[in-house]
Amino acid sequence: MAAKRKRKARGSATAHSRGKTAGRGRPAKGSAGPRAERGRGSGNGAEWGKTIFYAAILFFVMRLFLVQTFVITSGSMENTLLVGDFLVVNKAAIGSRVPFTDIRIPGYSEPGRGDVLVFDPHHEEDMTLVKRLVGVPGDTLQMRDRVLYLNGEPQEEPYVVTSGRPDEFAPSMLWQLNHLVEASGGDYHPTRDNWGPLLVPDGYYFMLGDNRDSSLDSRYWGLLEGWRFEGRAARIYFSYNRDSHRPFPWIREIRGSRIGDGIQ
Repeated sequence: MAAKRKRKARGSATAHSRGKTAGRGRPAKGSAGPRAERGRGSGNGAEWGKTIFYAAILFFVMRLFLVQTFVITSGSMENTLLVGDFLVVNKAAIGSRVPFTDIRIPGYSEPGRGDVLVFDPHHEEDMTLVKRLVGVPGDTLQMRDRVLYLNGEPQEEPYVVTSGRPDEFAPSMLWQLNHLVEASGGDYHPTRDNWGPLLVPDGYYFMLGDNRDSSLDSRYWGLLEGWRFEGRAARIYFSYNRDSHRPFPWIREIRGSRIGDGIQ
């Protein structure tokens, strides 16, 4: 009896060992082999490709019609916006332009006085500007000794910065002659701090920089067509002192107090 039990034990061990050998050499019936694994790998690759493709389309659509980023490179909007501020621009707020056309997708609001807007100016190709909207269609605007008058009323503009630079005339300002409320009799001489009154026609807007003595804006290059608006500046998502001479200013000169600020 003992001998028989020992032979059974040996036979059991041999079968277990053969099972392992068979498992390494040839897959059991119904199990997935190397070809199946290769097929599953190629399927995963295709799924990743689809995911990346759809993500790229989603990013493109969002950037084209919903939000965009913008970086400030000049001081024309100080101190509201500083050189080195990175902005999130809400394109859905006032609608967005279909590229290479004058067609606009309607937004959920209209451009309003006081909005800080990003736009494509008519006088410079491949340039994007940011200014404050001060005049909408039907408004009468004028400036006397740096004070802006809207429909005959002086405006309080706490965001405006002036440097005390002497007033100046530029020949490009003579575009205003065609939009004067009253005929000038040929003696109209607009300057940076004294001009108007001008009537803003339908479909056009008047833009000014907050840094009034250092901004090339509608006073110089004229009225802006409404379809040129790109979006409303909404928030600062990063800021650093871009004019710093220290190495790596985007790390060492971060303006942490400005990050996350809304734009008023």
